[in-house]
Amino acid sequence: MAQVDNEVKGKLVLITGASGGIGAAVARRLWSLGAHLVLTYSSSLDKILDFQKQLYEAFLNGQTAHDPGFFLEDLLFTHRCDLSSPTDIERLFATLQDMHGQSGPDILISNAGYGKRIPSILDISLDEFDKMLNINLRASFLLCKLAIPHMMQRNWGRIIFVSSIAAQGGGINGCHYAASKAGLTGLMKNLARKHAGQGITVNDVAPAMIGDTGMIPDAKFVEGTPGDVKNIPVGRLGTTDEVANVVEMLVKTGYMTGQSILLSGGLM
Repeated sequence: MAQVDNEVKGKLVLITGASGGIGAAVARRLWSLGAHLVLTYSSSLDKILDFQKQLYEAFLNGQTAHDPGFFLEDLLFTHRCDLSSPTDIERLFATLQDMHGQSGPDILISNAGYGKRIPSILDISLDEFDKMLNINLRASFLLCKLAIPHMMQRNWGRIIFVSSIAAQGGGINGCHYAASKAGLTGLMKNLARKHAGQGITVNDVAPAMIGDTGMIPDAKFVEGTPGDVKNIPVGRLGTTDEVANVVEMLVKTGYMTGQSILLSGGLM
């Protein structure tokens, strides 16, 4: 019979798109639990370096659960990665092997995404459609393809996609964005079913109207759209820490797999 193992401390976590917003909130949470982190960013070098400094300070101030005796450079690594490039993703995994001595992460948080808002199908070019699916869907496929062999070898793994209410047809973006996120949910459910017996859980969190992010900086940004705070039953935007709450639960709950958790303040 499979054993219960929901420990995060000491696990190697790969988080894409971690320089701010949801990715940074998730990284901060798992860092506090004693995880070892590999964080990717696409262009915001200053932001990721500042965030890395914040994580270092938390470690040095005893605000994380890491065991003593580790060097910081062995616990936290940042890597520039263009997720539209298969070569960049493959290079990232080669770096994991070189820097951490394992071929993949124990926990994969596929968070980085692209969300240029073009509501009407009439205005979405084929190039824009392809870019959306390459970053939001194909990248997660490639990340899983490279991460799962290590997880199978360990008979333990956690994969979490950051999806969207758009996967169910909602949200304020166009059909290209909805298709990319619905594809993520289909990928998640298929992988969850096929790998549950190998100790690997696969889930997604589907947020809607989360503030302080690249897509939605504040409530004013969505005034007059279906995502206007006046239309959200709880009466406010969600927070990135609330998304991190769900991710933490999924990482620490090995009995849950194949689930999409809608975090939407009551929006349907």
